[in-house]
Amino acid sequence: MNREVQLDLHRRMVRIRLFEEAAGKLAEAARLPGFLHLYVGQEAVAAGVCANLNDDDPITSTHRGHGHLVAKGGDFNRMMAELMAKSTGYCKGKGGSMHISDMDLGMLGANGIVGAGSPIAVGAAFAAKYRGRGQVAVAFFGDGATNIGAFHEAANMACALHLPIVFACENNEYGEFTPRSKTMAINDVVERAAGYGMPGVIVDGMDVVAVYEVAAEAVGRARRGEGPSFIEAKTYRFYNHHGIQNLGLKYRSDEEVADWKARDPITILEQQMIDSGSATAADFEEVWSELRADIEAAIEFADASPVPEADQLMADVYTVSDHAAVAS
Repeated sequence: MNREVQLDLHRRMVRIRLFEEAAGKLAEAARLPGFLHLYVGQEAVAAGVCANLNDDDPITSTHRGHGHLVAKGGDFNRMMAELMAKSTGYCKGKGGSMHISDMDLGMLGANGIVGAGSPIAVGAAFAAKYRGRGQVAVAFFGDGATNIGAFHEAANMACALHLPIVFACENNEYGEFTPRSKTMAINDVVERAAGYGMPGVIVDGMDVVAVYEVAAEAVGRARRGEGPSFIEAKTYRFYNHHGIQNLGLKYRSDEEVADWKARDPITILEQQMIDSGSATAADFEEVWSELRADIEAAIEFADASPVPEADQLMADVYTVSDHAAVAS
């Protein structure tokens, strides 16, 4: 693979990792309100898919959604401010972790409702096809979301209407605290794709190069007008469901977690590039150092930002538009 592409994938993953680790520490220090679902471990999926997208390609996300926005190019300052419920955040402090969005980057929002992003992505894909703008929509969701009716309706409509969309299933083997094996009778989620008439592929979700190549084919297929695809990326979240470790919940063995952590997607890519001579350890340390500084700056920005004023409680929450405005 082209060195520049690999370095881009690496940078996207490191941005996600550092943002999430910092957010997790802030949450444990009670400096963030609400729940926090960390994306650590799954970075290769968001990075590999989003590296194939343009800014105007729409995506929908999940309750574990920071990684998708970061991979799409999200701004650290506005993201951190949103997590701290500050007025300088993406949603002016009113959305928080599970509803963060950036319309300029095509990020149609994280979503606290499991499976709810897929119908939204299908709507965006329909609009893209109707307008003929060549955009491709991507719906990110977990394995548990494929048990939800909204996902099945969305998949059926996407295939029936031959829409430009990629369904990206991040199979981390757990729906909250329940193993996937206890919630579905099939071994591979991708088996469901055939029922709707779309091609499906399984990819190692800890190998960002593999994800990138599979996503390139699926996105290219959609952009050529050849319809939807389904990607099942087998991945793993390194932290608990909502990222805080000291709750006394024991639903995964230490050995299982350690085995997956040994397959850290960032470490894998770094070692591949060092072994091939396309990068050095010093090259990577420079990236880590630069992005650590960016994270610290974002925390300082968020700390210094004001909270929303009381008279702004309902601002940007509702909107009223007439048919003429919608049609335009």
